[in-house]
Amino acid sequence: MNLRRLLAIVQKEMRQMRRDRITLAMIVGIPVMQLVLFGYAINLNLRGLETGVADQANTAGSRAVVMDMVATGVIDPSVSATSPQELMEQLRRGNISVGVVIPPDFERRRYEGREAVQVLVDGSDTVVQSAAIQLAQLPLSNTPTNNLAPARAGTGQLGAGQISVVSFYNPERRSAVNIVPGLIGIILTMTMVMFTAVAIVRERERGNMELLIATPLTSSELMIGKVLPYAGIGLIQTTLVIVLGMWLFDVPIRGSLLDVYLAAVLLIVANLTLGLLISTKAQSQFQAMQMTFFVFLPSILLSGFMFPFAGMPRVVQWLAEVLPLTHFLRLIRGVMLRGATLVELWPEVLALLAFITVMMTAAILRFRKRLD
Repeated sequence: MNLRRLLAIVQKEMRQMRRDRITLAMIVGIPVMQLVLFGYAINLNLRGLETGVADQANTAGSRAVVMDMVATGVIDPSVSATSPQELMEQLRRGNISVGVVIPPDFERRRYEGREAVQVLVDGSDTVVQSAAIQLAQLPLSNTPTNNLAPARAGTGQLGAGQISVVSFYNPERRSAVNIVPGLIGIILTMTMVMFTAVAIVRERERGNMELLIATPLTSSELMIGKVLPYAGIGLIQTTLVIVLGMWLFDVPIRGSLLDVYLAAVLLIVANLTLGLLISTKAQSQFQAMQMTFFVFLPSILLSGFMFPFAGMPRVVQWLAEVLPLTHFLRLIRGVMLRGATLVELWPEVLALLAFITVMMTAAILRFRKRLD
């Protein structure tokens, strides 16, 4: 082995790597991204769960109980209701994750040592469900008490077993019920972005792009025509996950099947437009796949699929709101598991439509600029 020739090859590779900005960004960006995401953004201890409170007793003791719960940091009362039915409707719409019900005869119940507070929880998210169960087991006063003696008037003291938890939509706490709907979004994000990003670049590498440019096709017609077949593939993947999820894991579809597919179409189009934008930037198929990885990693970690969204810092939550997968998970879990409609979940639909509009406009403008 000639050391001089070996060093020449090493030097050549280093220069080539330095000129490839995408590879250089991955060398530095992936370790930094994972360190920040896992060390700062991901937190398994839920805090600030959006909570509705129906305090039908409205006494000093009932208000003290709510304040003791809020002091744990797990819940953040954001909705006030007058009845348990209102809280259940808010849970179904996804406006809250936890509901606290204090009945009118709260004082008598806690005096007698009976169930005095009921915690309603959205069981479609098993992590939220676990946090609510832990909340019910927390002592709400530093002063010890027992359920045979009356609590001191004006305090939030409750004895053991006086807080009950009622879980909706997934009382068995089966993880498959929560994971399978989310898998639709994960699969569509991984495949749709990569397929589209590679498709345009592949035409350019094979020299077919010049032939297509010579035709009367406009840039919009060319780009939309390239992605439509992949939209069909996305619907096939959606159907496959739904059928297998129902067959193998008994995952329910409590809402409209049409709403499920409309939500999937929104995510498919959002990911296809993002892939188109990536394709206008990438110089090769390998670069397109590298750039896709930068999108996929934050999506799977920050969207709420793997780790609880409520446990993330506020700044990271704002960043996650930009990702289409975040909004799709709220849509698909709301429709499949809680029986909500797309009309009731309109903020998430509007967010996906806005993302599609921005990405498609940017992709068409960049593509036209490259043609010029």
